[in-house]
Amino acid sequence: QVQLVESGGGLVQAGGSLRLSCVVSGGTFSRYGMGWFRQAPGKEREFVTAISWNGGHTYHEEFVKDRFTVSRDNAKNTVYLEMNSLKNEDSADYYCAAVQNVEPRLPLEALVPGSYDYWGQGTQVTVSS
Repeated sequence: QVQLVESGGGLVQAGGSLRLSCVVSGGTFSRYGMGWFRQAPGKEREFVTAISWNGGHTYHEEFVKDRFTVSRDNAKNTVYLEMNSLKNEDSADYYCAAVQNVEPRLPLEALVPGSYDYWGQGTQVTVSS
């Protein structure tokens, strides 16, 4: 059974940084494209960023451009989300997700939550003024 466990969330002041981690177990991590999504209270889950199985291709939403960086370490079965210059509007529960895909480029479906096979339980990020 594939399990995803996120960590690294917390309370941070605006302008600060956090690094989220997501460890995958029970499957072959290098066969998964990985995505990060977030969901704020009362809002729909939204795409943040995604990375292909070997890290060679990424997607990211415009609102995270130049602030967030996704990376992965296949030897550690872990995907990371480095978040800098955090804003109040970045406050949300952050989820990692896995989709079975070993193509060199992620398909556009990687931006859609329903495309993913497995999800973590989420980690909360709160950005204060």
